[in-house]
Amino acid sequence: QVQLVESGGGLVQAGGSLRLSCTVSTSILTINSMGWYRQAPGKQRELVGRITSGGSTNYADSLKGRFTISTDNAKNTVYLQMNSLKPEDTAVYYCNVYKWGRDYWGQGTQVTVSS
Repeated sequence: QVQLVESGGGLVQAGGSLRLSCTVSTSILTINSMGWYRQAPGKQRELVGRITSGGSTNYADSLKGRFTISTDNAKNTVYLQMNSLKPEDTAVYYCNVYKWGRDYWGQGTQVTVSS
């Protein structure tokens, strides 16, 4: 069983930045891929971006250039750096881990961007 604990959400003004963290209960070196998703009120959960065990990343087209995923292997943590935030980025952000054919999810952290 893999457990994920997210942190770093909050309220920020448009144009500001936030960094979300997701600490995993197992070595991330054993994980196939990790990612961030988000779900806005009344909308389906959508991909923000993912990073593989080899360090390759991919992002939703609309977020390229503003959001960056990185990892700290020593801390078993994956980060989501969000810059130039917009009100439409307001959502609950979820961390995801894919390991040995199973998906694991964090509890979600709220990000609210005010105009």
